[in-house]
Amino acid sequence: MSSAWPLVITLLYVATAMLIGLRAQAGRSMNNLEEWGVAGRSMGPVTLYLLIAAGSVSAYTFMGAPGWAYSKGVAVFYVAVYLAYLALVAWYFGPKVWQFGEQFGHVTQASAIADRYQSPALGALSALVMAVGSVAYAVLQTIGSAYILFVMSGGQIPVWLGVLLVLACIAVYLYASGQRAIGRTNAFQGVLMLVVAWAVGLWAIHSATGGLSFAGVFERIAAEHPEFLTLPGAGGDMSFSFWSTSIIVSMFSFMPPVWTQWMSASSARTIRRSATWLPTYYVVILPMVVVGFIGIFSLPELARADTVVLEYAMQHLPVVLVGLLGAGTLAASMSSSEPFIHSVSLSVSKDVLQPLLKLSEGTTAKLARLLILPIMFLVIAPLAIAEPGSLVMILLVGLGFASQVLPAFIGMFLWPRASRLGVMAGILGGFVVTVAFTTLWRHPLGIHAGFWGLMVNLPLFVLVSLVTPATREEVVERFFCISAPRGLTRLGKRVS
Repeated sequence: MSSAWPLVITLLYVATAMLIGLRAQAGRSMNNLEEWGVAGRSMGPVTLYLLIAAGSVSAYTFMGAPGWAYSKGVAVFYVAVYLAYLALVAWYFGPKVWQFGEQFGHVTQASAIADRYQSPALGALSALVMAVGSVAYAVLQTIGSAYILFVMSGGQIPVWLGVLLVLACIAVYLYASGQRAIGRTNAFQGVLMLVVAWAVGLWAIHSATGGLSFAGVFERIAAEHPEFLTLPGAGGDMSFSFWSTSIIVSMFSFMPPVWTQWMSASSARTIRRSATWLPTYYVVILPMVVVGFIGIFSLPELARADTVVLEYAMQHLPVVLVGLLGAGTLAASMSSSEPFIHSVSLSVSKDVLQPLLKLSEGTTAKLARLLILPIMFLVIAPLAIAEPGSLVMILLVGLGFASQVLPAFIGMFLWPRASRLGVMAGILGGFVVTVAFTTLWRHPLGIHAGFWGLMVNLPLFVLVSLVTPATREEVVERFFCISAPRGLTRLGKRVS
């Protein structure tokens, strides 16, 4: 395709997103940590719905998930299970997290952990471990953004330049407006993604089968390539054990941006309403996955699986729809990279540097805004330019590290006896195992490295908690009056 319109439409989207993000501050002072970090706890149900939905439906939905459908087959439906679980988690835990923030003044996930266990050191440790998973996720989204610009420009914008352009755009409005920019841009991006995904998906299905039914695509796959419809998939590398443990690891990863999104709501009821609506948005993934399956018989020699939707569109769809696909896919990438970059900067400033350097709230707020630049251009950009692996695999590695903070949440919502040293021991032990089984011995026995980490993490957490002092009774009561009020009534003084 020689037309310049796809690139023009994609770049117009970038300019629109930047304008929306810059205007989001609306005269408010962003040197206030609560304002920049959680939008003054003021987001309504529709904005929050689109914020959470667009933030979780990311580059792997438009690129990574179709890429897995193209290269592996039904293993891609890992994503469907994972997204369904996110809605349940938001509905149950989100209102409790909001109450923690409202009553105790938390603005980050790690600050809640530090408060529950009365340990700034544990808060800092959890912030740093979560930062590894968050950076991996931001790298995934940035690579996706660069792919889009590369394809839309016909190779004239190389990946390294695409990475820098997208990060520079996000840096401008993220610095200016913080969480408000994320909320406003995600609302716009969420609507765009939903419309574009179904328009592109249905057009692609019609061009491939002559109809609008998904059935025709899968009937042809079943007849010509049945290996794509069962595990371990066409490549033989997606065993049931890896697939299922990947889902478990993803389910137990309470990523910091989601926590921050919950705390940005105007009320606990707002979160529950938004979470109830979430499954209505996640249908966005279905047409994109089907296009990935279409690529199996339409683009058999594709060099890069993650670009299957873009390549199919460039060859078979109208110019305007290709441009909208570029904009929609870029929207998916940016809507997810923004909150992860924001959360790393916010948490490292608030939970690591503030207690270490004894900084005031005002100085911490200014530092959080400034820190997004080195995080973007000294950490995320080099990793994204290096392109380490497929998009979905990067996601799974990041979630494997993030899941190691699970003991902190067990002690916050389920087990009053959890101790500071128990949580710390579990996180450290699980992190070391996850690192070893990600880099030295990759996923032994076909089981996800993060799951191996949890098998060491959780027993260590329980054993050390039982032999070390628990957190003070009044602190535990303060948390469990919110997280498990009925359980607290039954336990009485035994919560300690």
